[in-house]
Amino acid sequence: MNESKSLITQPVEPEYELLVNNISTLWEEAKNNAALSVNTELLMANWHTGEYIVEYEQGGKAKAEYGKQLLVNLSKDLTLRNGKGFSRSNLTYMRKFYLAFPKCETVSHKLTWSHYFELLKCDDKMELQFYFHEAEKEGWKVRELKRQMKSSLFQRLALSTDKKGILALANEGHQIITAQDIIRDPYVLEFTGLPQKKRYKEGELEAALKANMEKFLLELGRGFAFIGRQYVIPIGSRRFKVDLVFYHCILKCYVLIDLKREEIKHGDIGQMNMYLNYFKTEICQPDDNPPIGIVLGAKKDELLMEYATQGITNQLFAPRYQLYLPKKEELQTQLDLLLSEEK
Repeated sequence: MNESKSLITQPVEPEYELLVNNISTLWEEAKNNAALSVNTELLMANWHTGEYIVEYEQGGKAKAEYGKQLLVNLSKDLTLRNGKGFSRSNLTYMRKFYLAFPKCETVSHKLTWSHYFELLKCDDKMELQFYFHEAEKEGWKVRELKRQMKSSLFQRLALSTDKKGILALANEGHQIITAQDIIRDPYVLEFTGLPQKKRYKEGELEAALKANMEKFLLELGRGFAFIGRQYVIPIGSRRFKVDLVFYHCILKCYVLIDLKREEIKHGDIGQMNMYLNYFKTEICQPDDNPPIGIVLGAKKDELLMEYATQGITNQLFAPRYQLYLPKKEELQTQLDLLLSEEK
């Protein structure tokens, strides 16, 4: 018989079980509060250290040669007096921390110093604010934050909107209100481990996504819940299969994804439209919103997709995916051009 933390060894009485539960809950909360308290104190110590450095510089006391050596000297003296944690690099980021968040009440204690250390690597203020809001709202771990930054999520989302939308992204994070808000083009699937030039089957891509579902959900964005793979759709005497089916908890609707290893064809659009009609009629409940269809391919012809989707009333999208991380510099150049044109 498997042991479990929930099992009570002595004696099995409701009052005794309640006693064990109460004490266990008390200590669990104490541990969580202690960790939160330590994190808060650490963040404030880093913030105030940055504040002291900036105030010292602004007071005119960091001039000429000594000014250039300020952080070097501080690092040596603080390490001698307090031990590790005061490298020149750490002091540089504490200074950047204060400059990025000059009001201490804007510092979120939901994030750790490791989160802020990554955030402060952003040179662009809008980009930093976007990842700050998303990490706080989504509860990203540090590795998840690093992955989203490395995949240039901000630039990818920003390029699909206008200047007003870009500013909203920076100030509020990614808001999900309509079906269009959950679409990314391209989706970055580097975590599958499939080489870009290798000939692979759609089933291999599907299996790789299933095996890396946690990372795939992170790439899909907030609100996705996995329902199933190779979901069977029986129509008449035939049986069709949708590669992946999700339910979106914010939009309250099913999301169907079909994977295409090469270029998306017009027939793929018609087939997905049929799947959506089936789901609306046979699967969706009265309180569900209409389903969303995503045909995800390695390539697409924009004009062909425009004609293929014309007149379709279902929410159907045909974005691309790529198996390598995009070049941030190229995306940023496109974004800068968009922003300059909007002025």
